[in-house]
Amino acid sequence: MVRNKTISARITEASLILVMLVISALSLAPVVHVFSVSFSDNAAAAGGFVKFWPVGFSLESYRKILEEPHFFNAFLVSVKRVLLGGGINFVLTVMMAYPLSRSNKEFPYRNVYMWFMLFTMLFSGGIIPLYLTVKALGMFNSMWALVLPGAVPVFNVILLMNFFRNLPKELSDAGYMDGAGPWYMMVKVYLPLSLPAMATVTLFSIVGHWNAFFDGLIFMRSAENYPLQTYIQQLVVNQNVLELDSTKLELLMKVSDKTLNAAKIVVSMVPILIVYPFLQKYFIHGIMLGSVKE
Repeated sequence: MVRNKTISARITEASLILVMLVISALSLAPVVHVFSVSFSDNAAAAGGFVKFWPVGFSLESYRKILEEPHFFNAFLVSVKRVLLGGGINFVLTVMMAYPLSRSNKEFPYRNVYMWFMLFTMLFSGGIIPLYLTVKALGMFNSMWALVLPGAVPVFNVILLMNFFRNLPKELSDAGYMDGAGPWYMMVKVYLPLSLPAMATVTLFSIVGHWNAFFDGLIFMRSAENYPLQTYIQQLVVNQNVLELDSTKLELLMKVSDKTLNAAKIVVSMVPILIVYPFLQKYFIHGIMLGSVKE
């Protein structure tokens, strides 16, 4: 009987591994295809001959993006946005999540604040009120227009709040008995124990700021202030052939929208692919603990 269970367990384990390998292959296939298209010749990509290996290897799409004079400026704007916006998200998320994780006795009217916060997740004013608000505050064409409207990510607050609530209550009881205040408990006790959750919400913020392009499109009046995603979107969509010289026209003939879009996706993925491995070991643990409320 024990032998049968062992064989059954092995079959189940092998089946699960096979299923996960299939799912992994299906997940990686689009990424590999995009990489292959970005390094392929214009004609091969436009004709649909590229599958999972470059056809007619070419770097013209990357050369076109990198040779644009505003590319590195847009890249720098995105880096500043990630650092400033991610820092603001981090500070405000922690300062909201910790008090909301306390009981009603420790934080009176906690439930009222929670309802206000949840309301913002379910309902929003829309793009026009947001546009008018940013305009009234004089934040047009500045970095603040990109980072302040989303300064408090409510989902991240709830994730971190539930993580704090799952930590042993005896920690706070012992701290208060020793004379520790709320600030000391948050900075010295709770934050060091919350690295998985902190890494998770930080990754969410970084990816969100890096991939955003629409707010740069509506809040920035000059191309010099475009973040990278907005700049690349404009590079592809608003290409004016009449304004190009003979050299750029010859280069444009060597690339197509398909290869250029693929190169755009690859360039956009590289920074996240570099950052993610450093945070991945905390990610699953943090999101699982932070998503469960006792």
